Amino acid sequence: MSKKTYIDQMQRTVEIHSTVSRIVSLVPSQTELLVDLGLKERLVGITKFCVHPKELRKEIQLVGGTKNVKIKLVESLNPDLIIGNKEENNQADIEGLEENLPTWMSDIFNLEDALEMIEQVGEITGTQEKAAEIISEIQKNFLNLKPLEGNKCVLYLIWKNPYIAAGTNTFIDSMLNRLGLKNAMDEPRYPEVDLKQVNPDFIFLSSEPFPFKEKHIEELQIQFPNSQVILVDGEFFSWYGSRLIGAPDYFNKLLNVISV
Repeated sequence: MSKKTYIDQMQRTVEIHSTVSRIVSLVPSQTELLVDLGLKERLVGITKFCVHPKELRKEIQLVGGTKNVKIKLVESLNPDLIIGNKEENNQADIEGLEENLPTWMSDIFNLEDALEMIEQVGEITGTQEKAAEIISEIQKNFLNLKPLEGNKCVLYLIWKNPYIAAGTNTFIDSMLNRLGLKNAMDEPRYPEVDLKQVNPDFIFLSSEPFPFKEKHIEELQIQFPNSQVILVDGEFFSWYGSRLIGAPDYFNKLLNVISV
């Protein structure tokens, strides 16, 4: 079978069969994208965190988590394409997989990167038309996003004990900026937060990776009586596949709540 050469988003050269029939996806948002591209029947391996669509984990072989992939198990599935992400996957795992298997990596910091990823995955898997439809719908919906005015500041927390926030140079940060919000953290990536050093207008408690609940709102509201503390759906802020179609509608509803 003939192969084609691609340059992935980490600028790596990857040789992939011209017809892809067995795919292992190591990133939940990209797994959902593959299903929405009509490729569910070609998926032979996913991670335990690939929760959309809901029934998928019962139907397809689980190959571990995003950070601890079972390399031997993946190899036994004989995939002709592995799709991962630089931030979400462990470097050692990817290096182990790419020795023998075609491993294509995304590297995403903003909406433009996400749309490029969707386009390239569509090209690799022969689903260009459906990928173009998804991209068009995402672009159209983001045109309807109505950012908040006033340059308000937000602390976006992803973890507790210790508190860890989404900083600059992250996809979450780019989404916050699109909402018209200024990130309270000016450090890159995911810094630990000293709550005594911040005074945000809003505190967003993400539903993932730490499962923040109502009780956590109460804890922080005591410490920040002048801030609006809100639970938010982390998938809409951090999933960069086809879930982006619904993100602008969710963001507009969220902005209506915080601007009341």
